[in-house]
Amino acid sequence: MTTLILPGWQGSGPEHWQAHWLDLMEKTVLVRQRDWQHPDLGDWLAAAIEAIERHPNAILVGHSLGAALIAHLANRRPDLPMAGALLVAPADVDNRAAQVLEIASFAPLPTAPFGFPAIVVGSRNDPWMPPARARILARMWEAEYVDAGYAGHINAAADLGAWPEGQRLLARLATVAQGKPLPHGSGFSGGALRKPIFPVAAIAN
Repeated sequence: MTTLILPGWQGSGPEHWQAHWLDLMEKTVLVRQRDWQHPDLGDWLAAAIEAIERHPNAILVGHSLGAALIAHLANRRPDLPMAGALLVAPADVDNRAAQVLEIASFAPLPTAPFGFPAIVVGSRNDPWMPPARARILARMWEAEYVDAGYAGHINAAADLGAWPEGQRLLARLATVAQGKPLPHGSGFSGGALRKPIFPVAAIAN
């Protein structure tokens, strides 16, 4: 099963866990955007749609604005063959667009349920998304919510390396997307996982 990587605003640098996944994991493809510095929702949607059509039934992995892009894809193109999605630290474009004009075209953020299995990973001290709002959005999207503890924006500043815990979430999502039974106690049964996946003292962005 192919994994499509959707970075956020300004892309994901070489120390970002998304970059590590691209280097280390097979069948992992970067969705390239024409302009990482000045994101336009229409342009970013077009690039993502083209990638999904080239790699049908892939799992989408979005970080920050890339996660917001997944919400727009699910809302605008429910006909696309998307097997599932991992949305990590989604950007709160509704409440940050006034301060960060570059992301204004991504507001408002869709809140309709997704037509595919999804996991939202949120951080307790994410400067781009309050955890309470991340939980509400996950519920509205009918996605699993995972508490990342104190992990900032879950980006390169968090020093996650290849983020093995995220890889396990991706594997669990792929199992669900393929209709296979999950091991007992896997936690993917709706609602939040109760144990944070990062130490409480994890670095914040």
